[in-house]
Amino acid sequence: MIQLFHVYKSYSNEAPALVDLSLEIDKGEFVYLTGPSGAGKSTLLKLVFCAQRPSRGQILVNGRNVGRLKSGDIPLLRRSIGVVFQDFKLLPQRTVEHNVAITLEVAGVSMRDVKRRTYAILKEVGLAHRLNQYPPRLSGGEQQRVAIARALVGEPQILLADEPTGNLDEERSQEIMALLLQANAHGTTVVVATHDRALIERTPKRVIQLVSGRLIAA
Repeated sequence: MIQLFHVYKSYSNEAPALVDLSLEIDKGEFVYLTGPSGAGKSTLLKLVFCAQRPSRGQILVNGRNVGRLKSGDIPLLRRSIGVVFQDFKLLPQRTVEHNVAITLEVAGVSMRDVKRRTYAILKEVGLAHRLNQYPPRLSGGEQQRVAIARALVGEPQILLADEPTGNLDEERSQEIMALLLQANAHGTTVVVATHDRALIERTPKRVIQLVSGRLIAA
């Protein structure tokens, strides 16, 4: 599902973000990506999502070498990947419904199916009653659930979550983790980047640990 072979990522005038990284995440796995701030967790997710390209090495996602994809082919690959950002990245002037629906609209789904699928996923995350609200009027936990609904509405094969509970209290964190585990139970491969050891201990899964861009444990 996700394979990395001797991957390096460097930025100009900075220490390497990733160094000789090789690992494999199988279809249907739930994996934690952990390490201190600056370990390279977010960089790794960006490479998988084609937001950046590796400096050296190969990354295969669903058998495709993302480093060699033409710009026009990247959107197609991204349709199989849902992403949950730490800062939500919701559109504040758009309703909850539109924030989730935009994923399907961009993919060219019919408006009838957009409405049906958007309502269904918002119901699944417990926010169907909020579909006409605007993100600034929601709590942090509700905004994160909207972000997860947006990531899942396209039924992705892979879900990448970057510190999805970083700004939430323990109760809200457990709610978010329950949604991610539910997605995994439905067959989605889930990769959660987190530095929260308590979170990992509460819901133990495979842990991939990075320190200074290097793989320490997998």
